[in-house]
Amino acid sequence: MFDRLAVQAQYLLPKKSLTVLAGRFAAQPRGTLTTRVIRWFIRRYAVDMGEAAQPDPAAYATFNDFFTRSLRPDARPLANSDFLCPVDGAISQCGHIDRDQIFQAKGHRYSTQALLGGDRQLASHFDDGEFATLYLSPRDYHRIHMPADGHLQRMIHVPGELFSVNPATACGVPGLFARNERVICVFQADEGLFVMALIGATIVGSMATVWHGVVNPSHSGQLSEWRYDSQQIILGKGQEMGRFLLGSTVVMLFPKATVCFDAAWQPGKAVRMGETMAERKH
Repeated sequence: MFDRLAVQAQYLLPKKSLTVLAGRFAAQPRGTLTTRVIRWFIRRYAVDMGEAAQPDPAAYATFNDFFTRSLRPDARPLANSDFLCPVDGAISQCGHIDRDQIFQAKGHRYSTQALLGGDRQLASHFDDGEFATLYLSPRDYHRIHMPADGHLQRMIHVPGELFSVNPATACGVPGLFARNERVICVFQADEGLFVMALIGATIVGSMATVWHGVVNPSHSGQLSEWRYDSQQIILGKGQEMGRFLLGSTVVMLFPKATVCFDAAWQPGKAVRMGETMAERKH
């Protein structure tokens, strides 16, 4: 009952205004106030600062600097597998794409075309393919890494809502990940195209990529697209590709008959960046 009421309340909240205010606070250096907020956040969400490259909360000038903190070089060893887990978080869902339908939660599905901003030609690459949806909680490491080597082809910003993306909301809001604001990153790999969709959420001020920086929404509220297929922007497996300025969700799409997820990958499982995610299908 509580979860249902919390989800319904989100339809009434001024989500975008709250997100703008939170983003402004998180981006501004506010001295001891920033440090106090960071210390409270660490206690509230049991953040493990022992694995951070800079473990001292007072060393971060802004909340964003803390939230997107880097880790010690030895904190996330990379597994010897074809596809690596790109983030710290939990598996929301993963598995087969039923023609063009992605499973969100019991009673809820959405289409690859809707997720990809209405681009049916792009979506067709993933008919009967595989997907994985990974949720990053507030306590998690919030940089996003490459699951495999990839040559960047396109980036698409799709404007949308800013619902929370926690498990309760995923169960209660139809088509959640195809409704929220998102940044679609399209890569070319040996197996064909693959997509990493960075999903915005309430209080998620911005999303950023290593090749572009912060991806700002268009003032017109229209879809924006950048083409990179003629450029040599190639990111290696395990390399950082982006980050959330306050947490959210990553949805990955792979073509038919290209990946086989590790047997341990089941909804609800906690995962860490660099672990085995999948192997190539032969």
